[in-house]
Parts: sequence; structure tokens; C-alpha cells
Amino acid sequence: MAAPAKRARTGGGPPLPAPCGVPRVAGAPLTLPDPGRGHATCFSPLAAGPSGGEPDGDAVAGFLRWCARVGLELSPKVAVSRQGTVAGYGMVARESVRPGELLFAVPRSALLSPATCSIGGLLERERGALQSLSGWVPLLLALLHELQAPASPWSPYFALWPELGCLEHPMFWPEDERLRLLKGTGVPEAVEKDLVNIRSEYYSIVLPFMEAHSDLFSPTVRSLELYRQLVAIVMAYSFQEPLEEEDDEKEPNSPLMVPAADILNHTANHNANLEYSADYLRMVAIQPIPKGHEIFNTYGQMANWQLIHMYGFAEPYPDNTDDTADIQMVTVRDAALQGTKDEAERLLLCERWDFLCKLEMVGEEGAFVIGREEVLTEEELATTLKVLCMPAEEFREYKNQAGQGEEEREEDSLTLTNIPKLQVSWRRLLRDSVLLTLETYATDLQTEQDLLSNKEVYAKLSWREQQALQVRYGQKMILHRLLELTS
Repeated sequence: MAAPAKRARTGGGPPLPAPCGVPRVAGAPLTLPDPGRGHATCFSPLAAGPSGGEPDGDAVAGFLRWCARVGLELSPKVAVSRQGTVAGYGMVARESVRPGELLFAVPRSALLSPATCSIGGLLERERGALQSLSGWVPLLLALLHELQAPASPWSPYFALWPELGCLEHPMFWPEDERLRLLKGTGVPEAVEKDLVNIRSEYYSIVLPFMEAHSDLFSPTVRSLELYRQLVAIVMAYSFQEPLEEEDDEKEPNSPLMVPAADILNHTANHNANLEYSADYLRMVAIQPIPKGHEIFNTYGQMANWQLIHMYGFAEPYPDNTDDTADIQMVTVRDAALQGTKDEAERLLLCERWDFLCKLEMVGEEGAFVIGREEVLTEEELATTLKVLCMPAEEFREYKNQAGQGEEEREEDSLTLTNIPKLQVSWRRLLRDSVLLTLETYATDLQTEQDLLSNKEVYAKLSWREQQALQVRYGQKMILHRLLELTS
């Protein structure tokens, strides 16, 4: 997957861009969670539910028969199984696999998309009326129709889906629990935007369409709650085919459901990769996979806040090498305002901020993204620190030149290793911004470390508490390293 440019967070927009690869992170639950963890009972909005009530063995056998019918070729070296996987259904090596070996090939005719579903013609004719911020409406309508169709050709594929109503995305957590566990991580705000967008999309586009075609959509699927569940499925299980390099300016491709590929669990240190061609999507080994080991895919660089937001799971520290921490752009502005002595200085600082907004370096809902090894928004943060910290006369000159034509000086570089070499005023402002960011969390780093270091106490935490703790701890470790670098 091609990650968004520098992974800057800007807020707003659709629920979330559809993932381009494997659908869930290692450990994300695929079946009814352990009742001992205190999860709510699952509901089934359809007569039999997507899993159809089949025993595990029957579901896998039915899926494998379906694969043979549609030409989905599975290597004899792999097996679909619950045994030997980190969570739910996964794929395990029956025999040792070498790098470059084909694990399975999915013909494009077996993909579930608006074009391949049984109402594809209608969805194409009504494409203009189904446009939305997310771009997911046609696929979601395809899923709503196929799920209720007794003879849907994708029924054996749906049998391996998680039980609707048991998804662990934070959008299904009670609001007070979401805020209590994830305050400061950015996830509660992202979820609130999702819920607003989902509701708007459902009532303005999806429900009117289903009511206008009531012969194709039974009353059982005309439900906002079911629609939310399917948004979560698309968020976690769909794939988005990458654009060609020459098409980078085009709109992203619509999401697709890719049977077999969405069975694989995810980890940052993956051993397989999905390749696209004109006729097939192929999963290929990229590392040696010993017999009995699980096969993992990935869909790119995902911080733990993204993993829990999209899948309800986070990788334990320090496994997620792609983890990040955010410093809200307005937090840097607030930190700078703290240092102003009078109204004149405040007005000048606001003028500087407005100038940065015009340069599109900052925004009211944006964030600077700090990784474990690099600053992913280096240009934006460097320019912001420079403009907010430069002497007034220098700012006037810089503004008149519109910030153009000036070469970046080496001492202004914002790689993590160069932060200690930055100007004192830059380091002070960055440090103050980190301290303000740490205040947004409900607990401090020491509290998190105590929970993680006490295995007995950690084991008593609920699933959600454990995952949220990993998100908070990973972010705070990054922020505390920044504190050390700015000292």
C-alpha cells in the first residue's frame, strides 16, 4: 500500500481510506470473543447471520469447495485453519515455503465488488447517485444485497467472516469506555467523525436507494446498525488496488473484497505480499516460512492508533516498528502562545500562524507525525518551528518572500538524530509542545510501565484495556524520547 504522504493527519473526510492489503492485524478477533472478557453478546441482523451457524470444519470445507468452483488456486503447501494462528481463521504452512513461492491466486472473477455482484448493472447505472465522501457506498450496497440473498454465490466466503455484532472496533465501544481508554491517542476524535459520516451517508444515500429498490433489499438489511457493521468489515477486510505511478493524481480505486487474501492476519514483520496483475491477485511468500508457521500479510505502515481504530487491535510494544505519536498542530501554536509576554506578541504570533496556514504547512485539525526512527512530517514541522521562532524583522522579510526560494540549512533539519542540534528556541518550543501533548492523556508513562511490567495485573485487564494500553504506551515512549532529544 502507498501510505498517505508523510502520513500527516488532517482530520475530517470519509470514515477512513480503504486498506490496500491484508484486512486485519495479528490477533484481531474473528469469532465470538471469550465471554470471560466481558464483551457484549453478539446480535445477528440476518436470519442465520453471516457465518450461517456452520461448524468450523464445515465452513472451511465449504469455502475450499467454493474456491475450486471459482478457480481460486490454493497451494497444497498452505491450509486455512484456526489451529496455529494468532486469531480466528488464518493460513498456516503445511510444508516449508521458500521466498517467491505462490501461496494462492485469486481470479478477478472471484472478487466481490460492485461490478461482480448480482446487482452490478443497477449499481453502475446509479453510480452518480451513489457518490459519497467515503467512496464505499456501491460496495456496501453490494454486500447488503448479497448477505440477504439465500443463493448468493459468495455465501461460502461469508461463512468465514467474523460474527456481525462481535467486531472490536472502537466505534462499537461505549463512548465513556472509548474516552477512558483512548483519551489523548486521537482515536476517540477519529471515531466520532466516522460515526457522523456513516450516519449521514446511510440516511442521505443508502436508505433512500434501498427503499427505492425494496424488491432487492429486504427489511432485515435496512438498518443503520447493520450498515455500521459492514462499514467496519470494509474498513478491516477490503483491499484497494494501488494506482499506477502515472495515475497518482486520479481518485483512489474503489475497495474490493478479496476472498482468501482477507483470511491472512497482519503483522509489521510479514512474510507474504499481495501482487496485482490483469487476471489474478497473487499472494507470494517474501520470507522463508517454516512448516507449521502462520502466513502473515501487511498493507503498509500502520501505527497502533490506526490498527486499533480499523481493527480493534494493537501490536504489543515494541513489535510495531511503524508506530507513531502525534503532536497536534494547534498544540504547537498553544505552546508558542504560552511564551508571549503581551498583546503585541500574541497578535504577531497569530499572524505567523495564519501565514503558515496559507502555506498549507498547518491546519486546525492537522497533526505533526513522529515515528520511532524519523519525523514523518519533517517539512511541515521544521517550517512551523522556524516561522514561530524567528525574530520579528526576519519574519517580515520571510513573509514578503512568501517563504520561497530559500534552501533548507542543515542545522534546520528535523531528523530525530539532528533534533539536539536545532536552535535553542526551536528545541524549547518543541519540548513545550510535547509536554502539552502528554497532558492530554489520562495517565502518565510510569503508570503504563507499571501495568505492563506486572504480568499478573496485566492479565486481569480486559481485551480492550490491554490493546488501548499498548496504543498509549507506544505513543508515550515516542514522545518521551522527544523530550530527551530536546533537553
